[in-house]
Order: sequence, then structure tokens, then C-alpha cells
Amino acid sequence: MTTQALINLQSIKKVFYTDEMETTALDDIHLTIDQGDYVSVSGPSGCGKSTLLSVVGLLNSSTEGKYFLNGAEVTGLPAAEQARVRNREIGFIFQAFNLIADMSAFENVELPLTFRNDLTRKQRHELVVAALEQVNIPERQKHFPAQLSGGQQQRVAIARALVGKPKVLLADEPTGNLDSKNAQLIMDLLDGLHNQGSTIVMVTHDPRFAERADRQVSLFDGKIVDDRRLRASSADLTVGVGA
Repeated sequence: MTTQALINLQSIKKVFYTDEMETTALDDIHLTIDQGDYVSVSGPSGCGKSTLLSVVGLLNSSTEGKYFLNGAEVTGLPAAEQARVRNREIGFIFQAFNLIADMSAFENVELPLTFRNDLTRKQRHELVVAALEQVNIPERQKHFPAQLSGGQQQRVAIARALVGKPKVLLADEPTGNLDSKNAQLIMDLLDGLHNQGSTIVMVTHDPRFAERADRQVSLFDGKIVDDRRLRASSADLTVGVGA
């Protein structure tokens, strides 16, 4: 049975214009990602990895092409509608954590939920507690970022990405600011989230971490030069069991 792709990019091009200069960051990108996929995006610096993630995450609009998210075209949506889709369907994990210094871990995780009017205060509280438990850091919910190690801050950031139960997690160099021990722990956590059903698209420059994904996409000069599956995705395995 053919299933609808969660993410479908068709002929995506992204051009940046500065001081009469034209830089093509993405060039004719065709990419589909299914629910349950774990995709790593790799390539040399400046090849378009982070730009691709920002387009998928609706942080940046493409110059040309079409983008379908869960079957609905999101190309050219008004800014307010893009923000609504981003808040409810996409979770972000950044290299720099991007936690707010004067907010506790609990408040940082709760922040994206405060922009939603479909949740009560009690529901928000329950979602935050569940997300912190999911990343194994519930005892740190009252701590501020400065009181947490780098690895703990990234766990809080991952909980913030998870809290709204998004359809896809986008991770941009999630281990880039961590030592090797904490990097391994964060990768183990991402592996576990994927095994629980999360769809993950991760930009990484580390080939060891890229190979932990089910599928590797390689970029060069804004183009996809390789797209190969390393192992069956969780979605494939689920279909196989039910067949």
C-alpha cells in the first residue's frame, strides 16, 4: 500500500541576494521523507545543509518549488499560518540550545505551548512533565540554564522540541557544542526517540553520527548528490509486521 509522504519537496531552489550578488544555496532539491524516517543530512560547510533544514522547518521560504507537509502545500502560506504550522507540527533542536537564561527548564519547555489556545494550563503542565521525563531529566525542571551542564541543556532543548508532539523533529548539529561523552548520550537519546516512532531529520558533519540514521542524504553545492538507505525505517518494519 502506498502511503503519503510526511515531507515532499519538489524542485526547491533557494537564492540569497546581497549587495547585487546572487548565491544559490539550494538548487533543484527533490526530497521525500516518510513518517518514521530517521534521515541524516551531511556535506561540506556551505553546501546548503542548514538552509535545507530552515526551509523544511518553515523558518525560511524557498525561492522556487513546492513544499508539502503531511499532504498539505505550505509553500507561500501567510507568515501567521506558517508560524501556526511550525508551532504544532515541527520541533527544533539547535546546536546552541537556544534556552532563555532567566526561565527555568520547565518554563523553557513550556514556552512553545503558551502560543496555543487549545490547551489548558493543566494540559500544558502534563505535557511538560511528560517531555522532561522522556529525556530523563525531570528532576532538573526548576533549574535555570546556567545551573545545567551542556548535555543537560540540550536535553531540555530536546524536551522543548518534543513537548507539542510534532510530526517531525529537525536537529541542526545537535552535538556540535558538546564534548564526546555528552554527544554520545544525546545521540543515544535521539536513537531512542526514533525507536519510539519519532521522525527525525538531522544535520551533522560527523560521519559517525550520520551513519546512525536509517538514511543518509548528502549535499554538495546546494544539490543532493547521494540519497541512500542504510537500514529499514521503523515505518517499514511496522508495515512488514502487519503484512
